[in-house]
Amino acid sequence: MVPSRRNNRTWLPDIFNDFFDTEWMDRMNATAPAINVLEDENNYDLELAAPGMTKEDFKVHINEEGNLVIEMEKKQDEKSEKKHGHYLRREFSYSKFQQTMVLPDDADKEKISAHVEHGVLNVNIPKIQKQVIDDSKKVIEVK
Repeated sequence: MVPSRRNNRTWLPDIFNDFFDTEWMDRMNATAPAINVLEDENNYDLELAAPGMTKEDFKVHINEEGNLVIEMEKKQDEKSEKKHGHYLRREFSYSKFQQTMVLPDDADKEKISAHVEHGVLNVNIPKIQKQVIDDSKKVIEVK
């Protein structure tokens, strides 16, 4: 469903427009990239949409609270000119973004890895592997 914009020539009742008004979401999501989180038995994988970004534009780290922090900053030269003119309007830009994510208890924080591929930042968070102890085969020596 495409959100409707307010205008004087709408056929939808005003109450419908008021209830589904998402203008605040448009502005909020305009600078926040989409994030997918996948889980399997061994890993959590994050995918963050980052078209035009390179690995140099990212900083991924664990903060002092043990949370995963993803920072992204694309620095563009404000004075950059096209070969045949200058920009009259320029909207291509992610200026700065930071997302902090609370990691689950079973995340192995020492083995987290990240890479950028085809405009997507991929962060792999391995799960701590629990060792299964087979007590049925354990022999206890009697002294």
